[in-house]
Amino acid sequence: MLTDREYYDRQIKLTGFGESAQKKLQQARVLVIGAGGLGCPTLQYLATAGVGHIGIIDGDLVAVHNLHRQILFSREDIGHSKASVAVKKLKQLQPAIQLKSHPFSLSAENALDIISQYDLIVDGSDNFNTRYLVNDACVISGKAFVSGAVNDYTGQLSVFNYNEGPTYRCLYPDAPDPDYCHSCSINGILNVLPGIVGLLMANEVIKVVTTYGDVLSGKLLTIDIQKNRYQTISFAVDPNNKKINTLKHHKHVMHSHEVLTYQRLNPNTLLVDVREDWEFEEKNIGGINIPLYELPHRISEIEGNHPIIFLCQSGLRSKQAAALFKNENRQIMIAKLD
Repeated sequence: MLTDREYYDRQIKLTGFGESAQKKLQQARVLVIGAGGLGCPTLQYLATAGVGHIGIIDGDLVAVHNLHRQILFSREDIGHSKASVAVKKLKQLQPAIQLKSHPFSLSAENALDIISQYDLIVDGSDNFNTRYLVNDACVISGKAFVSGAVNDYTGQLSVFNYNEGPTYRCLYPDAPDPDYCHSCSINGILNVLPGIVGLLMANEVIKVVTTYGDVLSGKLLTIDIQKNRYQTISFAVDPNNKKINTLKHHKHVMHSHEVLTYQRLNPNTLLVDVREDWEFEEKNIGGINIPLYELPHRISEIEGNHPIIFLCQSGLRSKQAAALFKNENRQIMIAKLD
């Protein structure tokens, strides 16, 4: 039977690493938020490096457009929970570690409870609301977190809230306007980029856990794979950003693929497209069409207790529609077309 010493032989032999660092990895509890382009390579290398306890939180399902860059998944996994499939695949890679699936999205309601179960957090999410939520929850919980992001041909990563170091809000105090933030579904993404950034994120996790190298705390590493540029930018801590004591409840604007995933997991959800008739006829992802200006007079058509997703082109009209239901005791979500 293969022993841990045999399996990890090559990294244990590293100068300054050794069996003591390997033991630290085996004892570590790491939560990876998002099993997507960044999360998949991070998870694969943390598992095979020997991190003893790994949690995976992701409420999305595997889709065909994920496969070219999320190589932990295959065609047979389409339509299944990313978090659950990831646990199964990682268990095949390294049966000796403990894995836990959280097959739902991180929210202000569950973030503190879930994060409290782990020593170190990895943020591989793809939206700003989640990134600020992770930051605030980690500040409140006193946990460091590794965070990465990719866009077009560029990527970046850093380690936040590490040993009293800067937080994400020290680097980015305010979230940008969501209407000007395009995801890879719009801009596109070359499959190697999240792989590169994800591996570097895994490396930062290993450094934090084992204390074997220089951690990217107070430093932002930026990468441009088109121009072969790697640059490190330093930034300072703002003490005011350490005073967070409550989580803000952000209204996440869902994308089309998230809507379809949510409907599959929650078939009673009502999708209401609040664009004009001609917009709906030109392109739609299903649901019923009630233009925003008609909605106040057609409330009776969507009465009940089922969750509602309001959909429009940019998310603006969806927000306005949701505001009409702010006093109702039902789940209201907003979305925009990709």
